[in-house]
Amino acid sequence: MIDLYTWGTPNGRKVSILLEELGLEYAVKPIDIGAGDQKTPEFTAISPNGRIPAIFDHDTGIRMMESGAIMLYLSKKAGGKFVPAEEVAYWRMMEWLMWQMGGIGPMLGQAHHFLRFNPGKAPYAEERYLAETKRLYAVLDNHLADCDYVAGDYSIADIAIWPWISRFEWQTIDLNEFPNVKSWYSRIAERPAVQKGYHIPHYVSDIPRAG
Repeated sequence: MIDLYTWGTPNGRKVSILLEELGLEYAVKPIDIGAGDQKTPEFTAISPNGRIPAIFDHDTGIRMMESGAIMLYLSKKAGGKFVPAEEVAYWRMMEWLMWQMGGIGPMLGQAHHFLRFNPGKAPYAEERYLAETKRLYAVLDNHLADCDYVAGDYSIADIAIWPWISRFEWQTIDLNEFPNVKSWYSRIAERPAVQKGYHIPHYVSDIPRAG
């Protein structure tokens, strides 16, 4: 049994979607970040950085924070599912996973902060992070012109990127401007495990449709 400490954010949804895809048994431990649950000693004992998601694996006694590390751990636990075995594809998957953690996540997170939650307060920041968001969408769109998924087959890199793209409305992005991203997003949104994992720890709203 794996305890999943999570909330309804893109980083949290990465791990709940992967757990559903892998079919691993897990128990959900909601961490209400609006109420400050992430700051409690009980949670920081699992996640020293005080951020979701985090896991505790009762089989191994391993506790982990950081979504990318958790995803690699869970894939290995499940026999390497959604991580390519072939070396070139493996490193392609790894570079796009790192791209998400170093680019898509931080930059789109800033776009959410300024464009959705604090509009009009910092015009320079709004312009900066919207421009970077559009640049990153264009990078992904250009890459997906030649492949259905970022590393060839569906992998943890797709699962890591997709929840951030699912907030395209928060980012004021029109997916019609990025047709390859739109098609990729819609393909993944139809997967049953994605539909189930998206609503962990509880239903908030329907998965946004690309239109």
